[in-house]
Amino acid sequence: MKNLAVSRRYAKALILIGQEDGQAEQYNAELESIVGLFDTQDGFELALTNPLYNKNDRKKVLEAVLAGTDLSAIMKSFLVLLFDKGRIGFLREIASYYKDLADELNGVVKASIVSATELSSDAVDKIKEALSKKTGKNIVLNVEQDKSLIGGVVTKIGDLVLDGSVKTQLINMRETLKKGESV
Repeated sequence: MKNLAVSRRYAKALILIGQEDGQAEQYNAELESIVGLFDTQDGFELALTNPLYNKNDRKKVLEAVLAGTDLSAIMKSFLVLLFDKGRIGFLREIASYYKDLADELNGVVKASIVSATELSSDAVDKIKEALSKKTGKNIVLNVEQDKSLIGGVVTKIGDLVLDGSVKTQLINMRETLKKGESV
């Protein structure tokens, strides 16, 4: 949980800088490229995060790699700051949270819909359009299926959960009946 809070703090700080200088999208792409470098270059992330290696040597590795890239000066400074503060290991989480913040700046919101049965593409399009109208933002919709719902759908937009599932309605009915019995 602490790692998530730390990652959010750094991502928010970087997005504020990106808003100020108008480079928020560039920073997003640069963070993705560094995470991609972690994914493709075996041992690079470990070389930066492993405390068994000398910290000065690890920093030299980072600086040498950064010197060979075309990253912006802000991003290079940000990565060195993460290293100096012992937070370079959180880069994946920071990049993920930053992407969400950058999407939000561009009016894009992630939503998910879980249904009991498979939804037709027409139904998904209608739901997406309705959510876009309701929020006033572009919706990126993730559709899932969960047979335990019995019927209906559960929609999540950010922290908002709209639960129209039959399962939840039955649970609510049961709770209402229990309260009625105890009165």
